Amino acid sequence: MKIRTALTLKYTCITATIFLLCTVLVYLVSEHTRDQTFFRNLKSEGITKANLFLAGQVDASTMQSVYLNNRKFINEVEVAVYTTDFKMLYHDAIHNDIVKETQGMINEILKKKEIEFHVGKYQGIGIVYTYKDRQYIVTAAAYDGYGYSNLVGLQETLIVLFIVGLSLIFIAGYVLARLSLKPIRNIVNEAEMITASHIDRRIPVKNEKDELGELSIAFNELLKRIEVSFDSQKQFVSNVSHELRTPLAALTAEIDVSLQKDRSNEQYRQAILNMQQDAKRMTRLIDGLLNLAKADYCKEEISMREVRLDELLLDVREMILRAHPEYNVELLFSNEEDDDDRLITTLGNPYLLNIAFANLIENNCKYSANHSSIVQISFNGEWSVVRMSDNGSGMSDKDKQHLFTLFYRGAKEKSVEGHGIGMVLAKKIVSLHGGNIAVNSEQGKGTIFVVEIPHV
Repeated sequence: MKIRTALTLKYTCITATIFLLCTVLVYLVSEHTRDQTFFRNLKSEGITKANLFLAGQVDASTMQSVYLNNRKFINEVEVAVYTTDFKMLYHDAIHNDIVKETQGMINEILKKKEIEFHVGKYQGIGIVYTYKDRQYIVTAAAYDGYGYSNLVGLQETLIVLFIVGLSLIFIAGYVLARLSLKPIRNIVNEAEMITASHIDRRIPVKNEKDELGELSIAFNELLKRIEVSFDSQKQFVSNVSHELRTPLAALTAEIDVSLQKDRSNEQYRQAILNMQQDAKRMTRLIDGLLNLAKADYCKEEISMREVRLDELLLDVREMILRAHPEYNVELLFSNEEDDDDRLITTLGNPYLLNIAFANLIENNCKYSANHSSIVQISFNGEWSVVRMSDNGSGMSDKDKQHLFTLFYRGAKEKSVEGHGIGMVLAKKIVSLHGGNIAVNSEQGKGTIFVVEIPHV
């Protein structure tokens, strides 16, 4: 069921319920008003006839004759007059006797002075009437034909109004729902026109303050993020293709040259070494891309445990020196406290942290004249702090601006081997662990990387 239909039905049902309650209330109020009005008429008629009889202005036979004749045309009131000791003085039609007076009723009338009651479809009253200092009991009863006739007419009118009103409410609800949901339909139409080739299209926002405007703004922000991600993905694929093409082209060229003619063992050995170097370069590139993909995982998807940074950095130093014996990595501890074990322990993934610190330390060593890096561990407040510094030539402002841009290579890209992945990977890993990374570098004064990670 569409929202438009659901809204129409809900609106109709709620309004119909309210409408029905109002019509029922009108009917009940009308019935109560008719009932009370007829009781007052009965009282007036009963007093009038009792006064005529007791005053002797009209004899009993004449009054009874008038009553019997009027009954043929109208719902005449039947009146009876009794003494307080239950002696009947007058009755319009004793043979008919609608009220059926009893001693108990007479006693109740004497006690309450006035009572109202129903006898089947008839209404009746009983009152104490005083005439010339003597009390009499007067009862009157009749059928309110005119009132009930009007009530039936009112009932029929209310039923017709309810049916007609319900139909109009349904139509109005459908039109209102259609008009209310038209902007959503427009948003859907605009969204259907957004494709991969038109990812830059946006949903028009007519009113920023209403709910649909907020929805359009949120949708546009989502499209903006998707567009950025889409462009980054295209740029990533383009850069990866370019980076992989170079070692593959070199590898293919080396193989083609080696196969052109017979060569000496030394020439074949040199060709194989060149191919090995290209293959290692391509392997390092692929490993960097795989690690970059792992750093893009959600924090909840990565196994975390308590890691001591001093032990981790010792492992990183050993790994770097094993791969590059010419490098020099020096570890320093700034804080000397008995409880510093907890202050340099963080909750993290050892494998990813190892990669991040290895990339930063290797960057120090690669760009310094003596291939050295000084690693200093400290803590303050809620952070464990690791500073990695070198005495190299430093970075230019342009290099610092693009340091964490994927596949960006600095001014010394020709003299230093790399793929432009390490810094981006390090920043993502540190961010994944809730930390921060900062770079301080001046040309001729070296570079300092400062990593802050929350300790346990």
